[in-house]
Amino acid sequence: MKVVAAYLLAVLGGNTCPSAEDLKEILGSVGAEADDERIELLLSEVKGKDITELIAAGREKLASVPAGGGAVAVGAPSAGAGAPAAAAEPKKEEKVEEKEESDDDMGFSLFD
Repeated sequence: MKVVAAYLLAVLGGNTCPSAEDLKEILGSVGAEADDERIELLLSEVKGKDITELIAAGREKLASVPAGGGAVAVGAPSAGAGAPAAAAEPKKEEKVEEKEESDDDMGFSLFD
């Protein structure tokens, strides 16, 4: 992922066709290790392609991926189980509110 991020940063910076050395320089500037195999793989996959078209195609593919909208799959109890209906409901968590310290307790009395 960091190699892709470095590639996108190079493109955003105006370099329409970044080289492996460009990506290594970007990764090195933030202290990340540059994996030559991954860099070469990425560059071979995007060679001659427009980055905006690649991003648009990726968005289309991701649109069909479920995003975990909170639906919970609950199996039906077996006929002989006799489980009470209340047990199927999720337990509600009790919220505990913590008392916030006032600013004067911390010595930040700006308007005294």
